Amino acid sequence: MSEVKQKVLDVIAANQPLVAALATVGEDGRPRVRYVVPHVADDLTMTVATWRESRKVADVGAHPEVHLTCGSTNMEAPGNYLQIEARAEVSTNADKKRAHWSDGLSSYFAGPEDPNYALLIITPYRITVHGMTTMEADVWEA
Repeated sequence: MSEVKQKVLDVIAANQPLVAALATVGEDGRPRVRYVVPHVADDLTMTVATWRESRKVADVGAHPEVHLTCGSTNMEAPGNYLQIEARAEVSTNADKKRAHWSDGLSSYFAGPEDPNYALLIITPYRITVHGMTTMEADVWEA
């Protein structure tokens, strides 16, 4: 594993649960940003539970390029944060939905078979690791 990929994984591990700002481009061409809580796999693929009829699902359908920002938000003990360039796709695959399901989602969905439950599968192709106290950055690319 590369040193930069390990830095990315370290930022993710240090900031659990991971909250990220997900930016999409709407069908009208305007940017939209909202908070999401992605699950991150070892290969850096991110999975986000969402409503199938949500605006972010429509945005990804029109423009699959997305951007996420996440990491340290503590200005008293500043750490690293990530800028993630990625492509997203919407999945309603039953096996993937079951694999991603957790009890916490039951506040939003009736269960993994709920037709309103969908996943965003986000595949990063470039992640920049920034320090809160330095202008230097490291870049991981797929």
